[in-house]
Amino acid sequence: MNYVSSHINQVIFAAIGIFLLFFLILNSTHANSLSNLFNQSGLEFGGWINGGATYNANHPSDGFNGTVTFADRANRFQLNQLYLYLQRNVESEGTKWDIGGRFDFLFGTDAIFTQAFGISAFDENTGEPTDNRGNWDLNLCCKSTRTYGIALPQAYLEAYIPVGNGLNIKAGHFYTPLGYETVPAPDNFFYTRAYILNSGEPFTHVGFLGTYTVNQNWIIQGGTTTGSATGGWDGVFDKQLDNWGGLANIIWDSDDKRTSAQLGGTYGQTAVDEPWMMYSLVLQHWLTPKTHMVLQHTNGWASNISLPDGIQNTAWYSINTHLTYDLFRDLSIGIRAERFHDRNGWRVFSPYRILSALNNKGVSYAGNVPFISAPANYYAVTVGMNWKPGQRWKRGWEPIRNIMLRTNIRYDRADGIDMAFRPFDGKKDQFLFSLDVTMPF
Repeated sequence: MNYVSSHINQVIFAAIGIFLLFFLILNSTHANSLSNLFNQSGLEFGGWINGGATYNANHPSDGFNGTVTFADRANRFQLNQLYLYLQRNVESEGTKWDIGGRFDFLFGTDAIFTQAFGISAFDENTGEPTDNRGNWDLNLCCKSTRTYGIALPQAYLEAYIPVGNGLNIKAGHFYTPLGYETVPAPDNFFYTRAYILNSGEPFTHVGFLGTYTVNQNWIIQGGTTTGSATGGWDGVFDKQLDNWGGLANIIWDSDDKRTSAQLGGTYGQTAVDEPWMMYSLVLQHWLTPKTHMVLQHTNGWASNISLPDGIQNTAWYSINTHLTYDLFRDLSIGIRAERFHDRNGWRVFSPYRILSALNNKGVSYAGNVPFISAPANYYAVTVGMNWKPGQRWKRGWEPIRNIMLRTNIRYDRADGIDMAFRPFDGKKDQFLFSLDVTMPF
């Protein structure tokens, strides 16, 4: 390990130590005084624990749920996310300057899908091995477990500038504002994620992002991205810093706040200056006070990608919809349906974890299981239930009262384009049954 990597690791684990120290202190006899200090400074410390188990009716011999990510291990329990954050929220209106920021830490099986892998183990255009992918959160720990790891999905400063209606600017490493589903477990209705999240759009960016509120109906966002060899996606702090891309997003809300629309996209280049772009459209509408509908479409394109059949332009798109209904204040049901088109067999892999853990010698520390892909259309339907049993309790520890249980049944099918393709341990489809628990604190 070189000096830079060692130094960054020391900083990271020092930050983790600080987080744990805050947590211990907040639960000690000095909790009141420290809480007052946090309140006065605007600092907030929190997080959650999320874990679950998935039963795969195919009983796959490789132990993976095919192309499904996040809840990707078959017939076993996963600690998906031990998530900690320290933040100071920034004002979004007013006449005074304000400064804050946020730092996030994730330990669990979801880390490998969340790390800053915007520089691939093999160059996307030439296929040549990449000597150094950067020293942010890749390979921080836990190779021996083949499953667990650490990710640092956010580390940014934010400033509020009282210009016009107010301008917020983030600088650093932050979640993408595009799309609907996201990495943090409490922010998703379903335990598993749609193909559109893992394969169709970025998780994070490194760079700058400005947000300006035009009026009560319109918000515009614009930014620059860097540190990435994959079109500005999932960048790092110390590589490809001269490779700049752009990000734009427009958000509209109706006067009654029942309907919203979001249209945004990214444009960037690969390490050899080939273009890479995508756009995402999200429509949301409350059909009734208890019924919420989401429709999302994403389309992406990249130039001259190195594929087994040669150098080709690649494209992908997805149509995805959610419909949820609140039966009671503590119980909701929902359904999600998706079609993901992977024209060149370049965006979806089975199992994805094996590819994610690949080094530049072609060896994956996640296991010796071969990963496969092919031009295909993927179809997935998920039905589920969210239950917060503690909502009816008036007393007790707050994290217990806020526990959320999710049960999901998911069906996946892959249809190869002009070829037979069986990515689910030799089968074309699979059924998954899952149960997970999230406890925020």
